[in-house]
Amino acid sequence: MNIALIGMMGSGKSTVAKLLANQLQNFAFVDTDEEIIKSQKISINEIFKKYGENTFRTIEAEQLREILKKDNQVIATGGGIVISEDNLNNLLNSSVLIYLKADKDELYNRVKNNKERPLLNDCDIKEKIINLLDKREEKYKKAHFTIDTTNKTPDIIVKEILEKIYGKN
Repeated sequence: MNIALIGMMGSGKSTVAKLLANQLQNFAFVDTDEEIIKSQKISINEIFKKYGENTFRTIEAEQLREILKKDNQVIATGGGIVISEDNLNNLLNSSVLIYLKADKDELYNRVKNNKERPLLNDCDIKEKIINLLDKREEKYKKAHFTIDTTNKTPDIIVKEILEKIYGKN
């Protein structure tokens, strides 16, 4: 079994997944974006600049299929991984899928100064977050569980995930 975290950029997926993997015995932390960078030997920003979003999404889907061949992983996904219905179905069928949700203002505050997010370059960041969330939220809501991360520390979020999955505090 894997545990996979989905949600918008800034929702806490990578931070929470690392902490969760540390708390669970025999679970490895995997970040889909980090795996893409390792396999392509180029940053995500560079992939977007040189090849475009469609190529990135193809690479992302291939990487996800490879990751899901293993078990006992806590997987932090990229925010747009759910754009592909295949990716979403693969995650739902192979993992306990958890949507980390945060309100738009919180997401904005968490990502507004980050220059490593290619979808937020050269645009009104708050407007872009709202547009992306509007497009993706129905897919995010297909997760097995939803955890609201607004105004919560990563430790509290991990505790809530463990309660949802295992029924323990």
